[in-house]
Amino acid sequence: MERLGRAFARWSGGAGVLVGRDTRASGPSLESALATGLASGGSDVSLGGVLPTPAVALLAEDAGAVVSASHNPAVYNGVKFFNGGWKLEDADEEAIEGLLDDKAEPGAPGVVREVDGLTERYVRLVCERFGAPLAGLHVVLDCANGAMVQAAPAAFRRLGAEISVVGDEPDGGNINDGCGATDLALLARVVPGAGADLGVAFDGDGDRMLAVDSEGNGVDGDQILAILALHLGVDLVAVTQMTNLGFHRLMAERGVRVVTTEVGDRYVLEALRAEGGILGGEQSGHVLYLDRHVTGDGLVAGLLLCRALRDRGRPLAELAGEMPRFPQVKENVPVRSKTLPASLHAEVDRSVEEIDGRGRALVRPSGTEPVVRILAEAETEEKARRLCGTIRALVMRELG
Repeated sequence: MERLGRAFARWSGGAGVLVGRDTRASGPSLESALATGLASGGSDVSLGGVLPTPAVALLAEDAGAVVSASHNPAVYNGVKFFNGGWKLEDADEEAIEGLLDDKAEPGAPGVVREVDGLTERYVRLVCERFGAPLAGLHVVLDCANGAMVQAAPAAFRRLGAEISVVGDEPDGGNINDGCGATDLALLARVVPGAGADLGVAFDGDGDRMLAVDSEGNGVDGDQILAILALHLGVDLVAVTQMTNLGFHRLMAERGVRVVTTEVGDRYVLEALRAEGGILGGEQSGHVLYLDRHVTGDGLVAGLLLCRALRDRGRPLAELAGEMPRFPQVKENVPVRSKTLPASLHAEVDRSVEEIDGRGRALVRPSGTEPVVRILAEAETEEKARRLCGTIRALVMRELG
């Protein structure tokens, strides 16, 4: 991590860096190593402590870094970099990696200092730009025992919502553990029991959110994005290959152009910038709204969703039900190698054709784990499950 910090500082020309982290036990030691490396490469470093990823992106005056493994379990950790508020492109990351073993003589070191009050600044900024009065709305917040534990409740209280909070007792090892956007079971139990209007779940670093309706039924990123697209009146939305075919059908009916990218919020962001759009997202809960913002923000998405409910005067279940959903079956297959041979893609295509071509399959290596992710989509759940099983067998034979 120290070498990576030094490489980033040299790549950026000694840009000042705001560093945040989530609540993992490994965070403080990795934060310290990263700061040491950044300073040795000539960057002045501001340590913001526990901060959501979008807070760092919004508040960093020059560059930013977040020590986090996002939605992954507590045993993982890593770092996300921002330059001018924007996530790095692939070429930038490769250039930084090329400097990891740079033996150049160091110049003047930077200064490392701690900065207080950034959570409050972030909450105030988000509420001013994206908030609306939420009095009369009861929301359960699941903070995933992660970076949103302070910011999310403060923002919803500031806007007048009645809130209940779970997943707000981080201990260094319980981030994303049975809670948050990666596991809606807790929220699904609590919301009906509390008589709440909806529940909002964040992931560990706060750049994603999913929801449940008043009955505890899950509402995924595709449905949330559909609600926001119709409420905000946009004419273009960027999504990934994972997005449900029902989303495409609804947007076509409403005259909204859809741009499809590779999986990953950075690719959605690149498409929006290229097309001049402001709204995009992923089924997993990344929602990007670029009207005075620069990255995916779970808190902003949650506030926009609640604003849509308030403005339209309808419950979440009704709004989510406007989007038809094609059955999807997903599976993660542990593998020795994540390199997908052309022969595998050809066999996957043949498997799709065997269900009359009325469906699709996506097979891709995980960017964070030693697994290959499979998505199968068809007209019926039975066909989707059969397709997923066939592809799983192919992947295990080739790569398992």
